[in-house]
Amino acid sequence: MRLGKAMHRAVAVFGTLLLATLTTASASAESLRARGAYLVNTIAACGNCHTPKDAKGRAIAGKELSGGFVLDIPPGRIVAPNITPDLETGIGKWSPAQIVTALREGKRPDGRILGPPMPFEWYRQLSDRDAAAIAAYVRGVAPVRHAVEPSQFKIPLPPSYGPPVGHVEAPPTTDKIAYGGYLAGPVGHCMECHTPFAKPGELDMSRLGAGGQEFPAIDKPGATVVSRNITPDPDSGLGKWSDADIKRAIRTGIRPDGTKLVRTMAFDWYAKIAPSDLDAIVAYLRSLKPLK
Repeated sequence: MRLGKAMHRAVAVFGTLLLATLTTASASAESLRARGAYLVNTIAACGNCHTPKDAKGRAIAGKELSGGFVLDIPPGRIVAPNITPDLETGIGKWSPAQIVTALREGKRPDGRILGPPMPFEWYRQLSDRDAAAIAAYVRGVAPVRHAVEPSQFKIPLPPSYGPPVGHVEAPPTTDKIAYGGYLAGPVGHCMECHTPFAKPGELDMSRLGAGGQEFPAIDKPGATVVSRNITPDPDSGLGKWSDADIKRAIRTGIRPDGTKLVRTMAFDWYAKIAPSDLDAIVAYLRSLKPLK
């Protein structure tokens, strides 16, 4: 009788511990997916390239992340791939680890190298957790069957973008400038677009944030746009803009003088950036060396 009661208590305790473990694991997975959803749909703005657009440059509802958006730029005719988990036309057969490798190292599961404009030099610095969160989220979105043409590159792709990425931690959120640099660099790759090239394929990091790159204007077919100087230079940069001015431009695409930015700037996604993250990004931009 005593043994029976002891066994009953042991089973009850084991069941409680198992339930607690499963609940914690489920909450952790949900937290990871929630983080991925936030990053993909705000700062990382993956849909700015991976979601097809209408004639006005707006994302087509129901086609989120299904690829097909075309960029004719110097490296070639670039067609954004389908990154929904469709088994035939998307990445449904890719494991989370394979997605992280593609994201941070630019390598497909079959070993083929991905090309620009994916900013692999920045994505290599994505933290382990954020890379895993993005993978968890894109694996969980609704699969969209959408076959897209392959990109045609005019330049040779490298054999790799560097050695396998090791452990990466994000800066602490308490270090506002460092964390803002992480958001504007590896996560949002703002600096990838707003830094001029020293030579083809190589950014001039001595002029970080000085702008000058030319891009197609997404909402104006046939037109181009030049990335702006986002250093705190008072004459050609953001030095005379208030923090509120910078935040409004990021979130709404409206400059202090009321003129509008083109949708190459992903303000449709940036609109939902958390206030604390936006504060960090502004603090980081203020810390840059002012450049003409």
